[in-house]
Amino acid sequence: MTDARRVVAEVPESLVGERIDRIVAMVTDVSRTEAARLVAAGAVRLDGVVATRGADRLTAAAGITVELGAVPEHVGPEPDPSVEIPSVFVDEHVIVIDKPADMVIHPGAGHTSGTLANGLLAAYPEIAQVGDPDRPGIVHRLDRGTSGVLMVARTQLAYDSLVEQLAARSVDRQYRTLVWGHPESPRGVVDAPIGRSPKHPTKMAITEKGKPARTRYEVEATFQDPVAVSELVCKLETGRTHQIRVHMAAIGHAVVGDERYRGARQSLPMPRPFLHAERLGFDHPVTGERLEFTSALPADLAAVRARLS
Repeated sequence: MTDARRVVAEVPESLVGERIDRIVAMVTDVSRTEAARLVAAGAVRLDGVVATRGADRLTAAAGITVELGAVPEHVGPEPDPSVEIPSVFVDEHVIVIDKPADMVIHPGAGHTSGTLANGLLAAYPEIAQVGDPDRPGIVHRLDRGTSGVLMVARTQLAYDSLVEQLAARSVDRQYRTLVWGHPESPRGVVDAPIGRSPKHPTKMAITEKGKPARTRYEVEATFQDPVAVSELVCKLETGRTHQIRVHMAAIGHAVVGDERYRGARQSLPMPRPFLHAERLGFDHPVTGERLEFTSALPADLAAVRARLS
């Protein structure tokens, strides 16, 4: 049964095991993005029980009720053709971008326009229906001050595949960084949960209530002049906010130039944290082909490294 604001249907056995947001999209003929918003708003009931997560999978055939009018129309980022998209790979499903430092990924507090998401919407308007409407097409993020390669989905199929690859830890994400001091071991793993700092809500911290986080590192070079610093290659096994920055600071080797996590010092001034996403590898969501992308160290970071001996 369907009226202007409500859909009532029976979900057949053939859809058992499917994601709830996909089922909502099928029975209501709305986009997956809109379906996810309806679930998040509590507008979906299965046999009278409110569904709370679109990513959950249906465990048995059930009656479904969707209140279409429960969620006001969403107003996402506006397309902005003035934002240049520094892409290194584009096909029908995936975009790979070599992000410069100072580019913000999506609108948020203090940045309502001029972001990568605004530029993507102008160049690839179809991504408005992909993933989170506030971060259309965005699969993972780089901090504003971090440069390097990241992937964006152009289709919902690609988005789901790339998110699943991240969850399965099959995406290769390698970063190059400069940290203070010399780690005792030439290689190691920092395994410590990361969550919001209870003292400083805008910062992340290692906390028992945080989400699991693992960072592998290897020392590539050490320097003594003009200061004692080390060049590291870090590989992410998880992707928490500020993960490398928090983990390196926690073991006493903060990222050089990282003002937020005690890494900014006058003895080696930096305009931003010395952190660069230099390699990205993942399986193409349709062909299954392994794709690998690299990004050379940007000029500003290379100039700092050249001063070291």
